[in-house]
Amino acid sequence: MRMWKKRFALPLFLLVLAALFWNSGWMAWVYPIGYKEDIREQSESYDIDPFLIASIIRVETNFKPSKESKVGALGIMQLMPDTANWAIEQGRLPQATPERIKHEPDTNIRIGTWYLRNLSDQFGDNRLAVVAAYNAGPGNVKKWIREGTWDGTLEDVRSIPIGETRHYIQRVVYYYNQYTKVYETF
Repeated sequence: MRMWKKRFALPLFLLVLAALFWNSGWMAWVYPIGYKEDIREQSESYDIDPFLIASIIRVETNFKPSKESKVGALGIMQLMPDTANWAIEQGRLPQATPERIKHEPDTNIRIGTWYLRNLSDQFGDNRLAVVAAYNAGPGNVKKWIREGTWDGTLEDVRSIPIGETRHYIQRVVYYYNQYTKVYETF
């Protein structure tokens, strides 16, 4: 009788513990989303999936503000200054200095989400093309699709001639899938 208790007590305990963790939302600790209110607000303003915005931010800076890349991309969504200025002008967004773009997450998220809306308008329902264009520029992505270099699918992502963009798409898709599993709603 004593041997039976030892054999089944630990697995039963682990099973109960796993059930408690699974139902408690503990995965949100592993996949946190920062700046939820800013993301939610801009998501609604520009009709962009908030999980997509969060996934891009996670890949770009892991929600750490005030970042500047080696090539000069600024802020939480890593906007190139020329792209940010173009978006501000085209989207009639409030003027923002490079310092504000870099250090103010709400400003950066507003401009970055407007840019995602613009890319979505260019690429329609092809969310992967939008993600690729966010990283490599819309001109490159249009060229790859037009010339048949890449068909715009995840299955053909290895055909993208820029390794950074291939990896970028895979990482954004990974975090998007994790976020949509962990969080029922945004």
